[in-house]
Amino acid sequence: MRETKEIHALLHLIDDPDEEVFSTVSDKIVSYGKGIIPNLENLWENTPDEATQERIELLIHSLHFRDLKGGVSEWAQLESPELLQGALLIDRYQYPEVSFSGITQELERMRRNIWLELNNYLTPLEQVNIINGILYNYYKLKGTEVAYANPDEFFLHKVIETKRGNAISTGILYASLCQLLDINVLPVNIPRQFILGYFDPNYDVLHATSNPAHKIQFFLDPMSGQVFTHKDVETYFKRISVPPIPTYYKPLSPKRTIQLLTEELSKCFGAQPYKQNELAQLAALLND
Repeated sequence: MRETKEIHALLHLIDDPDEEVFSTVSDKIVSYGKGIIPNLENLWENTPDEATQERIELLIHSLHFRDLKGGVSEWAQLESPELLQGALLIDRYQYPEVSFSGITQELERMRRNIWLELNNYLTPLEQVNIINGILYNYYKLKGTEVAYANPDEFFLHKVIETKRGNAISTGILYASLCQLLDINVLPVNIPRQFILGYFDPNYDVLHATSNPAHKIQFFLDPMSGQVFTHKDVETYFKRISVPPIPTYYKPLSPKRTIQLLTEELSKCFGAQPYKQNELAQLAALLND
């Protein structure tokens, strides 16, 4: 952004020791939008004072966050928001410069490797066995328990890059690939777990009136691809002493899935309350 007299003056007030002055300056700088980021980056490079550098970093973060909130809000208002796009938006919270094109190209390679092995005569279980073989054996995807000490395991592009993620992120990856392959595998609302259900191909999520459990052929653990039967899930409900009501078998919408991802990600930032607050703002944008 061309540095006007006003911008020049604002940039040189960033190091003002008066917090009230800095707050006013900060609000004004953020109002310029992302176009002012190169000016801030140039100032950071030429500022030896660490405290001022931290202020500049927070300003850059605020500008990226403001832009991200707009992107998440627009995605949430789409008639049919895509799970993959929502997950990639959340990646931009921690990695604002991440390239969507590079991620989608890698996903396309993964999709193609699976598609080449599929045909119209395979049973649902045979389809899943092929997906599992490509993901967990060929790509060596490794699922881990949710660990709030490692936020990278929540970000889809990091999962694709490292082939390592938790149940939520690997589940989003698995479901997104299935969507690209026209296979009806969706996250399911089972309490205290993030698992996937293989739904009948003709199951209409938006207009279904019957018990969704009757439309699920089997369940999948996205951390390993392990298949669970209805009896396995019924046993789980008995173990946690929760009645298996139909709502628990209902697919999670893309918005609710990304909201859950965001809520869980926020738990990684206990030492940074402002990040928890920002992620809570993003999650609130996804309320149905």
